[in-house]
Amino acid sequence: MNVNFDLIVIGSGPGGYVAAIRASQLGMKVGVVERESLGGICLNWGCIPTKALLKSAEVFEYLKHPENYGFSVSDAKINFPAVIKRSREVADGMSKGIQFLFRKNKIEVINGTGKLTQDKKVEVTQKDGSKVLLSAPHIILATGARSRQLPGMEIDGKLIIGYREALVLPEQPQSMVVMGSGAIGTEFAYFYNTLGTKVTLVEYMDRILPVEDGEVSKFVAKTFQKNGMEILTSSKVTKVEKLNNSVKVTIETPKGQQIVEADVLLSAVGIVANLENIGLETLGIKVENGKVQVNEYYETNVKGIYAIGDITPGQALAHVASAEGIICVEKIAGHHPEPLDYNNIPSCTYCYPEVASVGYTEEQARAKGYELKIGKFPFTASGKASAAGKKDGFVKVIFDAKYGELLGAHFVGANVTEMIAEMVVARKLETTGHEILKSVHPHPTLSEAVMEATADAYGEVIHL
Repeated sequence: MNVNFDLIVIGSGPGGYVAAIRASQLGMKVGVVERESLGGICLNWGCIPTKALLKSAEVFEYLKHPENYGFSVSDAKINFPAVIKRSREVADGMSKGIQFLFRKNKIEVINGTGKLTQDKKVEVTQKDGSKVLLSAPHIILATGARSRQLPGMEIDGKLIIGYREALVLPEQPQSMVVMGSGAIGTEFAYFYNTLGTKVTLVEYMDRILPVEDGEVSKFVAKTFQKNGMEILTSSKVTKVEKLNNSVKVTIETPKGQQIVEADVLLSAVGIVANLENIGLETLGIKVENGKVQVNEYYETNVKGIYAIGDITPGQALAHVASAEGIICVEKIAGHHPEPLDYNNIPSCTYCYPEVASVGYTEEQARAKGYELKIGKFPFTASGKASAAGKKDGFVKVIFDAKYGELLGAHFVGANVTEMIAEMVVARKLETTGHEILKSVHPHPTLSEAVMEATADAYGEVIHL
């Protein structure tokens, strides 16, 4: 085992492993400290396995209504353990892919728990209890985050669960309360509801997916309710009583107290950065509001120590962590990377209908004082959506009326997470509404809706 490196990365999630590979490409000798599996939470217990589950839910939806596509399928049944098994196999395959990339880029993995020492080295406690001391002039902290837990509602892994347990339940629950309707809570609520679990989704704010545009949140809520999900907004879980094989959940709603008994409670009320026992206090690294404070190139107040991903103040998203990691190591290597624009980060939720957005919501843009041109195009008017049998949703675009600047884009519908990148690039290039409108989009595609929504904003829409 090598103990001297040019760069040490603690954590191998989408921030850590991407930073390590980019550093190796730039000629650095890199060591990565990982206490669990390569790929971190996103690859093993988050982004990837959840998308595998959601694909199974989509396939089940097709099987429930084959007549819509000219087929007859009788007695389609859920094999829940097989659904879970497929999800784990997908995650395991991706983790092995990271192992290959590390070997290809000659990155050394040190298994164990890393901690900064007084002399700015990394002490790794391995699984057998032995310790090894690593040194490097540059150290990146990429330790990620875990489920936030509320007092009196702590995750026990059986009756009160987090996202990790929700991915590997041994059998499908008949009923479930989901507490929190961000991306994690919404995706799991959709998955289990689609498979037939009776789901109650509880949200403290006045709408589900509260960071999304109001019209988008409202549309998703209506779709969920149409499919049998109970949604309680402006509501709060105040008490959870554990019974023998179920939970009794007390919920304060605008209409008064409601008690829901369910097989399980899924807590999805946010995340907490993994800052404990990594040596921050030893070196006096600055932390505010539970986040490590960094400059625009992710260096902390201690020279040579950097932090990226969920432990820093930016959005807690895998692609943000990856971008931060690349910028960080390119700066270390003496390049001149452009700082990340946190107002041009796409956000995606992979329920059905999918949600994708970038930039300002309509509410935010108005609060900033912009005069707006807003265009919408429903997928009911899209030939491709009709052919696919997926006509739910719309594209909404928001422009500054004075200069034509694209302020925000908000999509809801099938496969819209694959469409949002066009708007991210458009905003990066400072593309105007007129330029989007005059860029020919292929027919028939879902992406035509972007051009049509833009045309609607400027009074030139053809197919409405």
